[in-house]
Amino acid sequence: MAEAATKDVVNAWIALWDGDLTQIPRVVSPDFVAHTAPLTGGAPVDIQGHDGLHAWVAGAHQALPGLHYTLQRDPLRDGDMVVTHWLAEATYPGGIPGASAEPGTPVRFYGLDMLRLNDDDRIVEYWVHPDSLWFMQQLGLRELPPLEAAG
Repeated sequence: MAEAATKDVVNAWIALWDGDLTQIPRVVSPDFVAHTAPLTGGAPVDIQGHDGLHAWVAGAHQALPGLHYTLQRDPLRDGDMVVTHWLAEATYPGGIPGASAEPGTPVRFYGLDMLRLNDDDRIVEYWVHPDSLWFMQQLGLRELPPLEAAG
């Protein structure tokens, strides 16, 4: 895949996470699997398929109004793997147990995505690594939520 085509996939992926869910069938394989670590802690979770991804992204936008992603570097590609570095910005609406931040507090956090592409250059597997600690510090969380409450 040429550098321009890699950037096209990554830009569509970022647009998807910015809330353009119409990008899902264009850049995501139907047998998609995401390996996630919840932003506020808890056990890893696998998200599967177009419907699972759609629900997850929509839920992220509900939990963090105004959620917007900005690429920080050009994507790196090695074979079928692509890595991106991003900054997420949103507004905290309140509601996380133990958080002292006021509703309306702006939040920012960086993260890395690892994307595995299939032969059609659609995303088939995804690992996300957000800076959960910085996110929780901005919310004034002094303790991690209990595992059963966080997951």
